[in-house]
Amino acid sequence: MAFFRGLTAVSRLRSRVEATTLGGVRWLQMQSASDLDLRSQLQELIPEQQDRLKKLKSEHGKVQLGNINVDMVLGGMRGMIGMLWETSLLDPEEGIRFRGLSIPECQKVLPTAIEGGEPLPEGLLWLLLTGKVPTKEQVNALSKELLARSSVPAHVYKAIDALPVTAHPMTQFTTGVMALQVESEFQKAYDKGLSKTKFWEPTYEDVLNLIARLPPVASYVYRRIFKDGKSIEADNALDYAANFSHMLGFDDPKMLELMRLYVTIHTDHEGGNVSAHTGHLVGSALSDPYLSFAAALNGLAGPLHGLANQEVLVWIKSVIEETGSDVTTDQLKDYVWKTLKSGKVVPGFGHGVLRKTDPRYSCQREFALKHLPEDPLFQLVSKLYEVVPPILTELGKVKNPWPNVDAHSGVLLNHFGLSEARYYTVLFGVSRSMGIGSQLIWDRALGLPLERPKSVTMDWLENYCKNKAA
Repeated sequence: MAFFRGLTAVSRLRSRVEATTLGGVRWLQMQSASDLDLRSQLQELIPEQQDRLKKLKSEHGKVQLGNINVDMVLGGMRGMIGMLWETSLLDPEEGIRFRGLSIPECQKVLPTAIEGGEPLPEGLLWLLLTGKVPTKEQVNALSKELLARSSVPAHVYKAIDALPVTAHPMTQFTTGVMALQVESEFQKAYDKGLSKTKFWEPTYEDVLNLIARLPPVASYVYRRIFKDGKSIEADNALDYAANFSHMLGFDDPKMLELMRLYVTIHTDHEGGNVSAHTGHLVGSALSDPYLSFAAALNGLAGPLHGLANQEVLVWIKSVIEETGSDVTTDQLKDYVWKTLKSGKVVPGFGHGVLRKTDPRYSCQREFALKHLPEDPLFQLVSKLYEVVPPILTELGKVKNPWPNVDAHSGVLLNHFGLSEARYYTVLFGVSRSMGIGSQLIWDRALGLPLERPKSVTMDWLENYCKNKAA
């Protein structure tokens, strides 16, 4: 089911939704600060959601969810509903919603590190797993728990060091994740014998451990390739994203805020994208979270998925190299047409599902307007926003001519000194662990089955269509 729209059938937990609206944002029940343990929250929620899934199957199992045509089969299965994905839902017009909340709503209700700042990714992780907006105390407790889980065994770094330093950052990062797999609690428990009803418990341990250990591994890869192997120790006083930025070597308070925003908005994008579906598919075979996430990373590394964010900055810099920094609108139009006529795409524009500007682009643009309005590359990105969509519309081959998340992230990172575009997909990978990991926990908690869609040949399709027309 390579590109299925995610179906969120159990996405609105009753305990969190009120029928009213406050200040234009759906009001969600805040939790008591007395319960700081994320695992205990899940333990309470799982039986209720298991019952809902059983009821959904028994009462509505035969309900049809649409028709499948040949274009869908040949076109990457876009628009076909075929997967349960609880943590987020992507609407073509609205964009992503995390457990029902849009990005602007998350920015308003999730706890922040500073007043008026960007959401803490730990808060979104709590939201993805429980469907509830956490308190600041709960987020702080989760930050401390992740820090306590973040120790990386020495053999992981040795495995990475066995690769040439010239290996792509994603190759080194995925190697590190695979090396972490020997620590899998799920594999140990499964080998000893474990009831299916308990599968979610070691999966939870693996997911939290994996999320916690990714920043040290990812920063090690960065420092190894670009900073002569000089690693930086973690700062135990910092939150998840800020600590990641610190270990990379960036301590500007604005960069810490950018990293909080970046990780938050890249965590999840429903289940149909390549990395999310790959993690879900591999996990359906009861592969542990390390194996599942490593597979997801290999999908993320593709140029049509996560690697696109490195290509955007490279392309933008190529514009400047050819036209100069003070590029005019006409020069920019000419360069865009030159790119398209050469058989290439303009990176950072278009999306497989979205039909409007990506909200993840919009919130990054707002960050840039607030913190770096005079940055030359940001001003060029703003011009591209005006120039590219009309050209793609004129071309007539693109369903969505608007910018996506990749169109902006590289320019922001570059402004604060993280200019090594080849590394950007690793940042994406660290972020995506929260969404893929959260869904893996719910996959095991709900007892979702091994995925086995039906495939057909062109001969089969031709014969079927001929018989249908007869």
